[in-house]
Amino acid sequence: MTTTLVFGASLNASRYSNLAIRRLVKNNQETLAFGMREGTVAGIQVKTNLDEFQNIDTITLYMNPTRQKEFYQSIIDLNPSRVIFNPGTENHEFAETLKKHGILVEEACTLVLLSTGQY
Repeated sequence: MTTTLVFGASLNASRYSNLAIRRLVKNNQETLAFGMREGTVAGIQVKTNLDEFQNIDTITLYMNPTRQKEFYQSIIDLNPSRVIFNPGTENHEFAETLKKHGILVEEACTLVLLSTGQY
């Protein structure tokens, strides 16, 4: 089974990252979460330290491009197979950097991908 890291996870139930965690869990996807505040969403612990993550297949971004900059190298170091830029997180500069490192880039909505069976 592949592992998805929800990057920019929120504890706020009205945020899309929170909904994504819940939908990933509901769809039996192995799910991890990184955010600015520790807590739990749908039984998944939101962690604030990236050093705890390994063997990540997909990173689904829920962090605006300005905030992403400080995490470029950390995301590359996690060596995911793909990074999904959800609506509002699109970042051409970072996408090109990821591609140069052999990481697949998708501009898509994780929630739509899950609901249409394309995840």
